[in-house]
Amino acid sequence: MRSGDRSDLQLVNRTRLDSDELRATMLAAVDGWPVRRLRVHVRYSRGADFSGTCYYKRNLIYVNLGAHVRYPYGVRTSIARAQSNARAWWKPVYKLELPDAQRLVLFVFLHEFYHWLVHKARRNPRQKESMCDRFATRILVDRFDGRVHDDKGRSVPREAWDIHDVEGFVAAARAATHSAAALRKAATGPVPRPRGKGGQLLLFDV
Repeated sequence: MRSGDRSDLQLVNRTRLDSDELRATMLAAVDGWPVRRLRVHVRYSRGADFSGTCYYKRNLIYVNLGAHVRYPYGVRTSIARAQSNARAWWKPVYKLELPDAQRLVLFVFLHEFYHWLVHKARRNPRQKESMCDRFATRILVDRFDGRVHDDKGRSVPREAWDIHDVEGFVAAARAATHSAAALRKAATGPVPRPRGKGGQLLLFDV
C-alpha cells in the first residue's frame, strides 16, 4: 500500500493506550488493504468487555473496550466449523487468547474492518459475523501470536477454523481502490498534446 493511502487512517483514541503504537499496529495489521478516509474511534465501554460498530457510509469504525477487563483474555469467537445431527446444528466454542488490551482492540477493529471491506467489495453484508471473526483471528494468529483453544483450554488445529478464503471474498475492495487511485493519477497528470506527422506538436486535434 502506498504511504499516502496508509496515512489516511485517522485514529481518535480516548483510552489510556498509546495512540501512536495503536495506530501503527492497526496499519501493520491491514497492510495491503484500503484505508483511505477511514476513521477509527477507540473508547471505553459503559460495561461490556468489548464491542464494535461499523458505519459504512461514514467510513467510521467504533471500538469500545472495557476498562475492567483482565488479561490474558479469551475472546469467544464464531470461527468454528458448524456441526449437526438429525435434530439440530451447533458450533463449538473456540476462544482466541489475547495477551493485552491493545490486542483486544485490534481484534475488534479487524472484525469491523472486514465488515467495511465487505461493503466496499459490494458483497451482501448479511450473516458475515463468522467471516469477520476468521479474518481477525487469522491476522492475530499469524502476526501477533494469538492462540485458539476450545472451552476446555485445548489447542485447536488451524484446519478446524480456518475454512474460508476470507481475503479472496473481499478482493474486489482492494481492486476497486487501486483502480480509483489510477484514475486519480490520470486525472491530475499532464495531458499530452497530439503530434502530427514527423512528431510535430499540434496545437489542435485533427
